[in-house]
Amino acid sequence: MQTKIKEFRARYDLTQEDLEKKVGVGRETIGFLEKGKYTPSLKLTYRIAKYLNPSIDELFIFDDTDL
Repeated sequence: MQTKIKEFRARYDLTQEDLEKKVGVGRETIGFLEKGKYTPSLKLTYRIAKYLNPSIDELFIFDDTDL
């Protein structure tokens, strides 16, 4: 899975640590998401999208191998 989290963080001038604190995840989680090394829960996906303001489909790019 690919994400546009880094792009949206840059729009709001947020560090990975800032976003981790805002959405309630532990250290390195956002970095792993941005590198495609972690598949978030639906709850985390929703919290990140709600905080950064895009739709979930705009923020997370799923391909056939993710299903």
